[in-house]
Amino acid sequence: MPTLIVTDRSGKRTVIEGQDGLSVMEILRGAGFDDILALCGGQCACGTCHVYVDDAFLRALPDMSEDENDLLDSSAHRRPSSRLSCQLTFGPHLDGLTVIIGPED
Repeated sequence: MPTLIVTDRSGKRTVIEGQDGLSVMEILRGAGFDDILALCGGQCACGTCHVYVDDAFLRALPDMSEDENDLLDSSAHRRPSSRLSCQLTFGPHLDGLTVIIGPED
């Protein structure tokens, strides 16, 4: 099974199994990462599932929508590698995806 490597806000790094077809946000929430609030339930409406994606995977991700870009612009913690995990569909092409959960805004 493909894996997802996650660093939480405390700096703890964990390897979890990813499930094909779920969003990275759903996988993180299902694995018990409570730092991902996902207040909008994955509708790209709140920005509370902000992650930093390892540079090696940025090109493998879909382009960012205007809505996602606008939400990330409202974060004081935006970086070039920032994405909303609800907008990233996991699959075998992302095996080993490494993310850091962004700080709370």
